[in-house]
Amino acid sequence: MSGRQPGTGTDTAQGIAAAVRARTLRAVDVVAGALERIERTDPVLCAFAEVWGEEALRRAAEVDARVAAGERPALAGVPIAVKGRRGVSAAGPLLAAGCVAVGATSVPGPGTPWQTWGLGAHGRTVNPWRADRTPGGSSAGSAAAVAAGLVPLATGSDGAGSVRIPAAWCGVLGLKATRGRLPSRDRTGLAAPGILARTAADAAAWWRAVARPSPTDGAAAPFPLPAVWSPDLGFAVPDPEPVALARAAVDRLAAAGVVRLVRPAAAPRLLDPAPAWLALRGPGADLTGAHRIRRENDRRLDHLFTGAALLLTPTAPTAPHGHEGPGDVYSTALTWVFNVSGHPALSLPAGFGTDGCPAGLQVVAPRGCEALLLAVAGEAERRGTTG
Repeated sequence: MSGRQPGTGTDTAQGIAAAVRARTLRAVDVVAGALERIERTDPVLCAFAEVWGEEALRRAAEVDARVAAGERPALAGVPIAVKGRRGVSAAGPLLAAGCVAVGATSVPGPGTPWQTWGLGAHGRTVNPWRADRTPGGSSAGSAAAVAAGLVPLATGSDGAGSVRIPAAWCGVLGLKATRGRLPSRDRTGLAAPGILARTAADAAAWWRAVARPSPTDGAAAPFPLPAVWSPDLGFAVPDPEPVALARAAVDRLAAAGVVRLVRPAAAPRLLDPAPAWLALRGPGADLTGAHRIRRENDRRLDHLFTGAALLLTPTAPTAPHGHEGPGDVYSTALTWVFNVSGHPALSLPAGFGTDGCPAGLQVVAPRGCEALLLAVAGEAERRGTTG
């Protein structure tokens, strides 16, 4: 089993929707194809907790009827997977845009002490590139399903890196929105909705379907964008190989004219967010220290973004671990700081490690600048710089 490379035709959300709107392809046939792929592949991949076959085909027929009546839904007939059994409740804008939910993807089981894995209907979720490794989590099944080509889009939520880490480890694109930009049931404000996709255009189509308009959404990206590189954010201790792969991806972006590296007066040095994240997550905790860390990191990030449009880091500090657990290094070491700060962040494929598994480059932008991140991803794809 291996992940699939990004497509350009009717295996992408954009291609499917265009064909369904043009009535050269029926939504029913698209969804039936997705269900067949899931039936064939999921006993090994274990990406789905539930598959909604009959309901999905009924919804697809409704999309075909909408198109026949003259409607042109932006995502007509696109099969999507939703994170967890309750994920469909947050998918209303996507369903209104013509998507068809085919099933709920795997998340960690109850009582799990670590969240970088998933439990599907057939067992533990495996990495599509190497079955003895985890796909990451907690949006485990969503990332695995997209990477394996079962669906072009899958929803996620990201409370500490739960979209970006599996995106990196499965070799797909993963976007976490700005805190508060999209509805979230998380009482702490740490978790934000996100998307897993194989192409930037598909992720951008998701964003257009779910986001409220913002003044920054229409801003043109003046490439190359000034960017700051940090391998560790001043506090993490990542392994050498993920750092090297991310840095090589940065160099490709720079060579292609997507980014222009700038050297700040001092290397980015944020405070370790672990105490703040844990306090904010824990009921009844003393939040004095958490607020101090948040304020100081906000100050430092605000200063960084006065001189740069982007902050670039490895997505995860390690390669995908085995199913026995992550060991001593928090997989969230480089991601959860942006859940505490609320900045939008995106993981781009950055190449493959010596173990044959993908790695990711994390791209962070000022709050509200999701459109800028998606423009960077699109330009990176267009210029052939993604891993």
